[in-house]
Amino acid sequence: MILFIYVGCLMGFLLLGAIRFIKGPELSDRILSLDTMTILVTSLLVILSIILDKAIYLDVAMIFGVVSFVEVIVFGRFLEKEGHSDSH
Repeated sequence: MILFIYVGCLMGFLLLGAIRFIKGPELSDRILSLDTMTILVTSLLVILSIILDKAIYLDVAMIFGVVSFVEVIVFGRFLEKEGHSDSH
C-alpha cells in the first residue's frame, strides 16, 4: 500500500519537473529538470520492480541511470562549449 503512495508522489514530482522543463527559462534549467525527471523515472522503475517482483526492472533502472549520467555530462559539455553558462 505504501508503495502506491510513493508512486503517486513520484508521479507528482515528475509532473512538476515536466512543467519546469517546458517553462525554462534558461537552457540550464531545462537540463537540470531533465536530469531530475530521469532520476524520478529510475526510482519508479525500482518501485515497479518491487511491486511486480521482477528483477529485470532493476537492470533496466541501472542501465537507464548510466545513460542519464552520460546525458548530463554531454549536455554540460555542450553548455560549456556554447558559452551558455549562467555564471558571469
